[in-house]
Amino acid sequence: MSTSSSPSSSATLLIEVFTEELPPKSLRKLGDAFAASLSASIQAAGLSTSESVTTSFASPRRLAVQITHVLSKAADFPVREKVLPVSVAFDANGKPTPPLFKKLSALGYPDIDIASLERSGQDKNEALYLNVQARGAVLEATVQTALASALQTLPIAKMMHYQVQQADGTLEDVQFARPAHRIVALHGGTLLPVHALGIHAANQTEGHRFLAPNLLTISHADQYAAELLKNKVMANFNERRAYIEAELLKAAKDDAVLMPSNLLDEVTALVEWPTVYACHFDAEFLEVPQECLILTMQTNQKYFALTDAAGKLRNRFLIVSNIETPTPQSIIQGNERVVRPRLSDARFFFQQDQKRPLSSRVADLGKVVYHNQLGTQLERTERVGAIATAIATDLQSKGSAVNPKHVARAAELAKTDLLTDMVGEFPELQGIMGSYYAQHDGENSEVAAACSEHYQPRFAGDALPSSMTGTVLAIADKLETLVGIWGVGLAPTGDKDPYALRRHALGICRLLLEKNLPCSLPELIELARGQFKQAGVQEKADAAAIYAFIVDRLRAYLRDQTEAGKPFTSAEIDAVLSQEPKQLNDLMDRLRAVREFNALPESAQLAAANKRISNILKKTTTPIPAQCSAAALKLPAEIALHGALQKAIPLLDAAYAQRQFVSLLRTLVDLSQPIDQFFADVMVMDPDPVLRDNRLALLRQLHHQMNLVADLGTLA
Repeated sequence: MSTSSSPSSSATLLIEVFTEELPPKSLRKLGDAFAASLSASIQAAGLSTSESVTTSFASPRRLAVQITHVLSKAADFPVREKVLPVSVAFDANGKPTPPLFKKLSALGYPDIDIASLERSGQDKNEALYLNVQARGAVLEATVQTALASALQTLPIAKMMHYQVQQADGTLEDVQFARPAHRIVALHGGTLLPVHALGIHAANQTEGHRFLAPNLLTISHADQYAAELLKNKVMANFNERRAYIEAELLKAAKDDAVLMPSNLLDEVTALVEWPTVYACHFDAEFLEVPQECLILTMQTNQKYFALTDAAGKLRNRFLIVSNIETPTPQSIIQGNERVVRPRLSDARFFFQQDQKRPLSSRVADLGKVVYHNQLGTQLERTERVGAIATAIATDLQSKGSAVNPKHVARAAELAKTDLLTDMVGEFPELQGIMGSYYAQHDGENSEVAAACSEHYQPRFAGDALPSSMTGTVLAIADKLETLVGIWGVGLAPTGDKDPYALRRHALGICRLLLEKNLPCSLPELIELARGQFKQAGVQEKADAAAIYAFIVDRLRAYLRDQTEAGKPFTSAEIDAVLSQEPKQLNDLMDRLRAVREFNALPESAQLAAANKRISNILKKTTTPIPAQCSAAALKLPAEIALHGALQKAIPLLDAAYAQRQFVSLLRTLVDLSQPIDQFFADVMVMDPDPVLRDNRLALLRQLHHQMNLVADLGTLA
């Protein structure tokens, strides 16, 4: 958009909405959304410049945005827009029609002189065009509209409805996340008289609720952050978060402080003037598994736990207070008093749970519904156990150090901790508590570990199980979930995946690949399908669709892998996956081999030949003989290719059996010249059906050998 007049002077724009305490878990998102919406509106109106910088502010009681170099009025600009075809704009007598007036009104020019409209085109293509100098947007009107739009589109889970009394005594109905009290709207030092949420904008806000409770006047938009700092408010969310993190690390001293991102965000959203204090709890509570204590402190109290260098929990923790005082003893003691009953509850749950072994809870799983179409948790446990035991038996027969009895026992106990008091209070501890209780019950160490490890990987980048028992059980658990949920018609659609089937599919891929397990993925899917006796589940759980779904997750996983710091290309990945591999554990070796093959001078030639052969075979509708007959070969080129292929086959098969994929693909280079000569001298689709079918049989045999590692034709 070009301008026809010089822009007005610019200054910093400040918009603040001051409210009651906003929802802490969504404050960061609200602040970012508020700033992004207003910034986009200002930019769309042509009121920002190339030098404009947007800064978001979000504290417990305010959302604000500051945009530098904002114009008070945008420059005028030319507008040329098609209005209507002439045949529609005018009637038979040449008079303007109602559609023309309607269109001009819609474009914002209801009173324009019709004669001033531009005519362009010929005959049926002749049309009227609006060609005017449009006035640039004015800041005040733009901010009014932009503010209303930003407030309406904020990602607020639940609105509050309330009324605000106006100057004339009337009540205005308002809805927002929390009741709003003030709005600041400044352009430099100029107040913008906008209105929103039943409030007229001014230049006053409030400082810290306790440390600086008086009203403060913002005389200039550039002074906003500095004025708030003077009044004990660190308004910028990211700066406040970084400050808290630094202060926690300082207060931790030689200990490590546990700072999960979500906890850090929530605490940042709860304070305006963060101050870190160190507190203690009785060392006797350390007899409880530290995961329980940590989760109690983080979830219920928003405290930061400390561990020593070895990762063992200390009986010292850190709090982030909204009050700065030289005598914090009452704050510290108050928090220590508050945390004690929480830790006492955790200890009570732990002691009570240990009075009953996990094995005694297995039958009770039959009282817990897993899914209304898939039965109880006990039925699910039995299915997982059958899958896991079959996998373990197969791996054991192939030389893997896995004990099927341990796997069966782990499968039996893995879900029983769902019935414990501790997991009932803290669902996040499922699996973790199962391991502790299994150890207490004297179960085998691998069985105990598998109670927790079978949930791994829980998320992208999560660690894999360390034990073979845990690995096998993790595969079985994820397979059962994937096939079962798919079988009741709840396969993921779009971005909806309530049962995390994509995560389960990726987990299966990682376990098979990174643990180097020689398992057939199609056979695993069929094994899982066979465990479901519910009507229709096996039918809906289409094996081919589930395989394709898992491979699609695998494709995304492989895109993130690198070799010597270089990611694999889509062509390389497609070349390997297009073969629909049954085993996944050698995929990385195949990809490396394909990459080395691609670097060979003959690779392009061989890839093109392979693609040509694929196309010939696809177009063939007649049956192809199982074997190529040497006696039926007539031309020197086809005899030479057959001889070279027969010589290469033992080498190719041996390399494939030993998974020496690089050597296999290099062997194919020896076939490059005979293949080229064959296509130069031989007509495959000979009129003689005997010659044609024999040559097709030769090409099919060649095609098979060329594609042992990957579909080389996809590289062409």
